[in-house]
Amino acid sequence: MRRLPYSATMHVSLVLAALLIPAGVHAQARVFDHSAFDRLLKAHVSPAGMVDYDAFERAPGFTRYLGSLARVDPRSLPEAERLALWINAYNAYTIALINQHEERRSIRNINKTLGFIKGKGPWGEPLARVGGRDYTLDQIEHEIIRKEFREPRIHFALVCAAVGCPPLRREAYSGDRLDAQLDDQARAFLLRSPAKNRLDVRAKRVYLSPIFDWYGQDFGQTDAAIGRYLARFYPAGPMRQLLLGDDFKIVYTSYDWSLNRQE
Repeated sequence: MRRLPYSATMHVSLVLAALLIPAGVHAQARVFDHSAFDRLLKAHVSPAGMVDYDAFERAPGFTRYLGSLARVDPRSLPEAERLALWINAYNAYTIALINQHEERRSIRNINKTLGFIKGKGPWGEPLARVGGRDYTLDQIEHEIIRKEFREPRIHFALVCAAVGCPPLRREAYSGDRLDAQLDDQARAFLLRSPAKNRLDVRAKRVYLSPIFDWYGQDFGQTDAAIGRYLARFYPAGPMRQLLLGDDFKIVYTSYDWSLNRQE
């Protein structure tokens, strides 16, 4: 059999490699390019985490970014890059869900009939296409992110389009910075959102978002375990000492389901 010249062989190899590399993935570094989403977040999310949904709806770059998520194979990425991908996918497709239904008051109005949420509501709609497969937001959060990664800090990063959620970060998550980004999100939610989370040292009360009630098993099985987990995000002082002890009472604050929309 006649062999191809070296240059032709190399050309064929490059073509085959290009076909095998998932869209958006850089072969050598094995990272996914979230720069399009990053630019949109910087442009259309306020410092307080409020979202300009109309701007996302008009942006061709947002449609292209969702298209790149649809083509990527998450299994081709290392663990930190994979988790960053799924967090970004959840947040991006939540924005897409809000715009698809033209909802501007509350995500809980989606798939709601006669005052009742149908089925699993907005989180049960299979609109998120990643790696050629359709997922619901519930599947991404509970069946992939929580089961595969077992990382409690994701609850500070996943944003369900409600004011009661942690603020949407004004940058995309990336594998190389993920640990620092998640720590920063935790501190932003715990230390700079007094309506959701605050400590009263004198009364020995720890006021927390219902997120810590709904997902308490991710942070610890008891109030004391939740306190010890959260203490790491507080500076040294009376508040941290309160959380490290077991002589406090957790009180859950109200959750605001209003849309996290820029007016």
